[in-house]
Amino acid sequence: MFDILSVIFKYVFVIIIYVFIFTIIRMIYLDIKTIKTISGDLKAYLKVLNPLDTIPYKMEDTYVIEDNLTIGRGSDNLVVIRDPYVSKHHLKILLDEGNYFIEDLKSSNGTILNNSKLEDVSILKSGDIIKVGDIDLMFIHKG
Repeated sequence: MFDILSVIFKYVFVIIIYVFIFTIIRMIYLDIKTIKTISGDLKAYLKVLNPLDTIPYKMEDTYVIEDNLTIGRGSDNLVVIRDPYVSKHHLKILLDEGNYFIEDLKSSNGTILNNSKLEDVSILKSGDIIKVGDIDLMFIHKG
């Protein structure tokens, strides 16, 4: 009887180890899959900080900012976030005289910039964190 239980526990333990290893490999694969190479000539872009597999709608890993960029729930925005807490036209980022500015477009729930509610137009600095609904974006500027 003890021999049978010993063999059963041994196989159960081996299965648990294999499931653990499989889970780790799957997580590594999903991280590698979401990595997108950013061209060296890009000046500014937004990086989504949330794991893409936890977002219930489709989003890209990075969004390039040319002269201006709009974010919102509406399909006419350059960055579409299908979050119910995001307004149809939530915010915009624009380039003026070499600086990038962020402006909340009178959204219902507001925009958070570096843990503070965005009240007025602000200059963005590389590394700033923008929170729109449940999505965290990092502004990166190479310039």
